[in-house]
Amino acid sequence: MGFGGIGPGSLILILLIVILLFGTKRLRGMGSDLGSALKNFKKSVKDNQQSADEENTTADSKEKIEDQADNSVIEGEATEKDKDKT
Repeated sequence: MGFGGIGPGSLILILLIVILLFGTKRLRGMGSDLGSALKNFKKSVKDNQQSADEENTTADSKEKIEDQADNSVIEGEATEKDKDKT
């Protein structure tokens, strides 16, 4: 016995009925439509994951730059213009 009491003979009979109802051209078309839909879905999921990874990388880079800016010391002499501003 196969799937839940459906044997190989029953599966062949169901397949023949489906082919008679829809025809091979229509089944081929539905199969290709389903395949392209799955392909587009996988592509969009992959693109969204890449976008999220890029955003995380950009945010991490900005944080590193800000941390470096906070910890860095700029050495040099203040000019008269700079002293007047403070």
